[in-house]
Formats: sequence, C-alpha cells, structure tokens
Amino acid sequence: MLAFIDESGDPGRKLVRGSSRYFVVAVVTFDDNDVAADCDNRISLLRRELGLADNYEFHFSRNSHRVRLSFLQAVTPYAFFYHGFVLNKDPKKLVGEGFKYKESLYKYVCRLVLTNARPYLSETTVVIDRSGARRFQQQLATYLRKHIEERGRQAIKKVKSERSDSNNLLQLADYVASIINRRAQGKRGAAEYYRYLAAHEITLQTWPKTYPTPSP
Repeated sequence: MLAFIDESGDPGRKLVRGSSRYFVVAVVTFDDNDVAADCDNRISLLRRELGLADNYEFHFSRNSHRVRLSFLQAVTPYAFFYHGFVLNKDPKKLVGEGFKYKESLYKYVCRLVLTNARPYLSETTVVIDRSGARRFQQQLATYLRKHIEERGRQAIKKVKSERSDSNNLLQLADYVASIINRRAQGKRGAAEYYRYLAAHEITLQTWPKTYPTPSP
C-alpha cells in the first residue's frame, strides 16, 4: 500500500502578517501498487498531451484553470482515496505552547490526519515531500511511526521523502490538499474542482470549529 502526503497553506500563526487562515494536510492512498503506477504514467502522458516539458511540475496554485481541469480529468478514473485534515488557525480557538512552533504544528497535523486514516492503512509506504531540513524530515518520520503504530498491526511499514517535482503522485496530493483548502475558504471555483474528488474522499475533518484543541 502507498500513501502520499502534501499540504496547502502554511503552519505559521501570524495571520495578520500573511500566514494562511487554514493549514491543510492531505494523504492520498493507493491500495494497489499497480494502480498507483498506472496513475503515475497517466500524469506523465498528460504532460505530452498539454505540450509541457517532461520535468514540468503540476502544482495547483501555479496552474491555470485549463491545466487544473485537465489534470483532474486525467487522474479521477484511477482508484485512489484520500484523507484530509483542515486546521483552522483562529488564534481564539487554538491554545497550547506547541501550536506556537511551525515544526511542532506541522508534525501534529500530519499525525491527526494519519490517525483518521489508520484503520485503512496496512504495511503502508508513506511518501512525504522532501522540502526543508533533512533533520526535520527524519524527525517527522520517527514521530509518525511512533504515534500511528498499533500493537499487533503494522499500519506504516516505511516513511520516506522524495522531491515533489519528480514524483507525480506527490503532485496529486498537492492538488487534493489545495482543493480542500480552497473549499474551506469558500473560494470561487472550489465546488467545480471538488466535484472531481468527492468520490475519492474517505475522511475530511476541520478542527477546531467551536472549541479549543488540546495541546500537541
């Protein structure tokens, strides 16, 4: 089993200075590795169909509406599923020292979305975007294995990091996270994009809504 994790927004808390209101983490899963490979190949073929370079990175926030729709139409026939977690960074609702630090908040949200996904994971290779310091990537991998494992059952077999610009399925995770974020903000066009993903959704949680969260 394969899982790909990416985020939309940022883990910063300075909303008045440009930090995003929502921080979204999405986990895209494939039960069948062959289906994952087929979806990967389809994304590569799409670049040729659109006249794009072989190393072009599909990135929702930078893509045109036309490219976004082409990407979604290309991937939706494949059997992938996703879990999403939307953190509302309203300062009146988030309390606790851990939320003041970007790395701590990022790890915690990854933990929460994988906790929701855990019943659906089995001996899963988790792939995360190789951005930021190598030390943090290692800490994140250790943190996730520690908090997601269950006695007598191996939900996560391995956590590895790869560059999103060379991994088509991390680019798919970027699209999923970005569309969830766009929908949370109520932005124009969100419903049209979400229509392509709705059938692939397993869990989607927004937190907190009206009450403070426990400290990470």
